[in-house]
Amino acid sequence: MKYRPARLTDCPVLAEMNYQLIQDEGHRNVQTVAELAERMRNWLTTKYVAVLFMQGAETVGYAMYWEQPQDVYLRHFFVVRHRRRQGLGRGGMELLRTRIWPPGKRLTVEVLVRNTAAVAFWRAVGYQDYSLKMEIRPS
Repeated sequence: MKYRPARLTDCPVLAEMNYQLIQDEGHRNVQTVAELAERMRNWLTTKYVAVLFMQGAETVGYAMYWEQPQDVYLRHFFVVRHRRRQGLGRGGMELLRTRIWPPGKRLTVEVLVRNTAAVAFWRAVGYQDYSLKMEIRPS
């Protein structure tokens, strides 16, 4: 698997994958693909960096992160649905950790607790539970 930095021209592809990520994780975000593309443009021109994961000519996923002096916050990580369970998620994380992110930084990711598949994946690639955010929604 290879990777390349995302460009502003990739925002439509990033937005479509982000839309699927929102569905897959059961997030309450109701933005349209067009709104997500605009959000991606804003993020890429401010504090976030994105990389696309490629298998041959096919885009198989992406990661979006924010590097800070002592931390790397992984905002999004996604593998396209028809390519899951093939080691691409682990491969993408390996690329991030060995070729993209500098060593010695704390790595963080937020996961919705009801997304049990994602919780299991993040634990399998080395992340450990740190906190649990709780809420009471207005009625």
